[in-house]
Amino acid sequence: MSNALMGPVLAQVGLTLVTLLILYVRRVPAMVAAKPTNEVMQDKKSLQVLPAPARFAAENYNHQFEAPVLFYVLCIGAMIAGLASDMSVALAWVFVGLRVIHTAIHVTYNRVMHRFTVFVISSIVLIALYGVVAMQYWGE
Repeated sequence: MSNALMGPVLAQVGLTLVTLLILYVRRVPAMVAAKPTNEVMQDKKSLQVLPAPARFAAENYNHQFEAPVLFYVLCIGAMIAGLASDMSVALAWVFVGLRVIHTAIHVTYNRVMHRFTVFVISSIVLIALYGVVAMQYWGE
């Protein structure tokens, strides 16, 4: 069971790589078409001229380095300490599934309240994952 969290970790890394691919597929053609100067590229506000799908792909890629970082720390720490459990594995998979839904919403129709709802639920799952791992650690 000690490496059972590796599946969700690999899935989250895979999601991040997919978002990177989406970013390149959308942003590179948009940048080529816009022909921004170096000064424009350094000013994030001026990049608002890019089409929404290109901006959303970049925003979602950045989101993969926010809450998921805590997920990685928890999962890797739990594996190293031998604290993986059926519950932590289940919560990890739920978290990754919610991140997939969050990404799908963000890079398609991008309804903010839908995305925010999934974000809140995934945050609750992440807190629960923390609680399970922490209780196992302190309960030893």
